[in-house]
Amino acid sequence: MGRNTRKRRSPLATKVVAGAAALAVGGGGLVWANFYASAHESDSSHHRTRSAGAQVATIQCPDVGQKLRNVPRGARSGVDKELARLDEQITEAYARLASTRQAQSGDSAYVQNAILGPLKSKRTAALDRIGINIRRGGGDAPGGLDRFAECRGMGADQPGDGDNGDGNGGQDQDNGQGQDGGQDDGGQDDGQNQGDNGNGAAGPFADDFVDINDVQPNSRDLENGLAANGDGGSTGSFTAACGVNENNLFNSDNLIVAPGVDNGAHHTHDYVGNQNNNAFSSDDDLAGADTSCQNQGDKSTYYWPVLRLQDGTQEFDANDLGGGAEGNVGKILKATEAEIKFVGNQQSDVVAMPKFLRIITGDAKAFTNGVANANSSFSCTGFEDRQVTDKYVLCPEGSQVVRTSNFQSCWDGQNIDSANHRDHVAFVQQDGSCANGFQAIPQLQVRLVYDVPAPTVENGQVQNPYAVDGFPEQLHKPITDHNDFINVMDENLMNEVVDCINGGEDCQ
Repeated sequence: MGRNTRKRRSPLATKVVAGAAALAVGGGGLVWANFYASAHESDSSHHRTRSAGAQVATIQCPDVGQKLRNVPRGARSGVDKELARLDEQITEAYARLASTRQAQSGDSAYVQNAILGPLKSKRTAALDRIGINIRRGGGDAPGGLDRFAECRGMGADQPGDGDNGDGNGGQDQDNGQGQDGGQDDGGQDDGQNQGDNGNGAAGPFADDFVDINDVQPNSRDLENGLAANGDGGSTGSFTAACGVNENNLFNSDNLIVAPGVDNGAHHTHDYVGNQNNNAFSSDDDLAGADTSCQNQGDKSTYYWPVLRLQDGTQEFDANDLGGGAEGNVGKILKATEAEIKFVGNQQSDVVAMPKFLRIITGDAKAFTNGVANANSSFSCTGFEDRQVTDKYVLCPEGSQVVRTSNFQSCWDGQNIDSANHRDHVAFVQQDGSCANGFQAIPQLQVRLVYDVPAPTVENGQVQNPYAVDGFPEQLHKPITDHNDFINVMDENLMNEVVDCINGGEDCQ
């Protein structure tokens, strides 16, 4: 498999690779896997489940990028680089957490003193630099940024409603102190490779999967991702045929969130549409690039985290940042279908999207942030009235896995992006209208279909699971699935899209 041209890694990034690689293949990773295996065994006693749950499974830090609302344009590059540095710091700290289980078992203060304390110091320095960048750009840095420096230990359960890391978000947290002395009587460090799936840090787990037959129809409970079109308003559609990444364009960058930062995503993306999308691409680069879309006027970039089968396959990125060095392992599964469609609004006509509009839907950190921005949806072909947000689905024989993302479809009428990459767009309200003076734009809907060998779940263990790529500390949770879009349609094509939708036609 190929991938687009990448810049050389910085020395800091190289250090992260070394630490994360040790996590992926080192003995500490096996102990880590055992911790999870016993925590999720279906026949575990109540005491064992409680004891294992008290352990620090991962690290929860306030998502500083979501807190920033007013960052001067001239300061955004520097601020984005510091936000990426915060992510790198969490990656490094998580690698230490996962590889020091034996030390933790003998010292109840180890996590706080050796991992969370030093992490807070590093984050404080990065937050100071964020404030400096904002002030140099002519803005007013938010007061008390250092309150976002402290991170916490967190259990492996799914999140509650969350608050982006300021409170506990419904999580089982213990600030790194609740190590419970030893590992209990379950033989946590006996060296047996239970549930490791080859990624050292483990995950996903049996509890992350559900039989599609056990999902109730029409039970998806997140408000995000409501389909915008209906019987009224603008009822047409426009379908973009852009393939399924036949050109094997992969990288672990994120041009929206971390422009100019190599490996800003810490996980690998599939790309369709624009063929020159990496962290260093300018708007001019995007406009001048080739496209995989049949309509050559659509140079938009559509990208999402790859889906992998954790079967031991050594992919091209097995030793790289974003790949195996950060726990994203196994065979990359290419979608058999990638349906990209733009639809209308229930209450009104839609207006044209501005060129280079950026939209992120879902939250790559929803496990530690809480579900406020989560927008994942998994289902199976033949069962698509059953959608689930916080589980991977087990499909019956002959049925395929489906990932669906319905994007925000209300725009503030002014900005192609915002400091936190969210405030310039919004989801429709319950009645399908846009609030607060926002304008309805074509809603992007992405439906991905995969031929995935069904994992087996027995005695609380999952064998050969599939999972979306993610930040290592997110434990490959399904609720972290997300999707990204940059509009690079030419003016004529965008006008055609709008005319089709407002005219009630179905075009492609």
